[in-house]
Amino acid sequence: MGKFLQNKRGSALRVLSKSKLLAFRQCPKRLWLEVHRPDLREDSSATLASFMVGHQVGDIARHVYDPKGKGTLIDFQVGGFDAAFTRTQALLQTNQPIFEAGFRAEGALAFADVMLPIKQAGKRAWRMVEVKSSTSVKDYHRDDAAVQAFLAHSCGVPLAGIALAHIDSSWVYPGGGDYSGLLVENDLTDEAFPREAEVRGWIEEAHEIVAKKKEPRVLTGEQCSAPYECGFFAYCQSNEPLVEQPLHWLPGAQSKALKAHIEAHGSSELRDVPDELLNEKQRRVKKVTLTGKVHFDQVSAARDLAQHKLPAYFMDFETIQFAVPIWKGTRPYQQIPFQFSVHRLARTGKLEQQAFLDLSGGDPSRAFAEALVGACGERGPIFVYNAGFEMARIRDLAQRFPRLAKALLALNERVVDLLPVAREHYYHPSQQGSWSIKAVLPALCPDLNYGDLDGVQDGSMAMEAFLEAISPQTAAARKAEIEQQLLDYCALDTYAMVRLWAAFSRTTLKV
Repeated sequence: MGKFLQNKRGSALRVLSKSKLLAFRQCPKRLWLEVHRPDLREDSSATLASFMVGHQVGDIARHVYDPKGKGTLIDFQVGGFDAAFTRTQALLQTNQPIFEAGFRAEGALAFADVMLPIKQAGKRAWRMVEVKSSTSVKDYHRDDAAVQAFLAHSCGVPLAGIALAHIDSSWVYPGGGDYSGLLVENDLTDEAFPREAEVRGWIEEAHEIVAKKKEPRVLTGEQCSAPYECGFFAYCQSNEPLVEQPLHWLPGAQSKALKAHIEAHGSSELRDVPDELLNEKQRRVKKVTLTGKVHFDQVSAARDLAQHKLPAYFMDFETIQFAVPIWKGTRPYQQIPFQFSVHRLARTGKLEQQAFLDLSGGDPSRAFAEALVGACGERGPIFVYNAGFEMARIRDLAQRFPRLAKALLALNERVVDLLPVAREHYYHPSQQGSWSIKAVLPALCPDLNYGDLDGVQDGSMAMEAFLEAISPQTAAARKAEIEQQLLDYCALDTYAMVRLWAAFSRTTLKV
């Protein structure tokens, strides 16, 4: 976005893209850094993945809105911005859909995902559709639409309306490449059109920020992750005073009184927060953190688990989700399980493990469900860590495969969650406010560490590994390597639960 215009006073005025205006809406400092120090940005793998999903949904939108392929896609990378804007103006005189139409006015520019010709009062007009990969309309989407409408109007476009199309998460993919029902529209005309003065104000303020020689002083906070994850967070945080024991380690919601105290005193350390403003669990975390002494009520933990007799099963899933489904009968963003590990602890103390992993590239769901029922037996507790996730996946499978529903739902009736046991009865200073299994395990069982695993060390890495493994371009040797890494990772998840159960229940394992 290196283009400059002349403002009313004759000075150079940078043309800001819509994305930079929205960055300004999130944080003025982010905008300044986007323009002057883009080299400092470190986008996470999740952010990069969301970009790819956005492009994928955009491609599908073109087929949905132009099934006969008569429309025109404008690519500003071919010929540059000026050529894109000129071509847009020419195409606006036609009666065919336009994709990525470019508009530049009043120091800002944007490209519209979809422009559809319509008749209004007997004359040609246009309906704009912005396409998003989310499953609902967000507040920042409304800002997005307001900017788009403002720029189109400023360029003299007879814009009749603007809508936002997002993914319908309830839609079921019928297969065969038919994505006609993937998107659902929300008309934003009545709220976007009246905001022109507001948008003009954003542009003026954004230019003032960009014109500053030094970056604005803005402390890290909630704006760093909402509505977007900011790639400059690490940079900004590195320039702030080091907080040894930050307040975000406190679990649960902060009370109004606590928030008021933090605001009034500028508190950032746990030690500066009065105990009377904290709930019982928060006080426990503060005490353990400051004293360095572990809290472990093993007697109560054992009592909570005493009713669950052996044999016991320890279960964990790995899943994949696609914004655009690739398997018939699945929904957008549906969590599809492709792997499980189940450890079985017999009354004798014998420990055995069963595993399932499907890297064929086809829908693993039915085979997964059948194997899971077989691996978990007919009786005995099934221990998980954070039960909501596995139980929801089992309910999904039961709904998709009615013949297996009874057996699958019977598993849910046996599920016992180890997370509440850990949360109520154990806390180590190293957990830093988290009771995830990856925080609790190295504290309670220091001989086990996910960092020692090769290749796959968390759920996100498991998803990425799965996608690589099912790709036709992946060599057989690499696929075999990934398979072993996934098996090792999921096995550690369930063995970790065995070890946590043993520690909580005061049981000595024979392994």
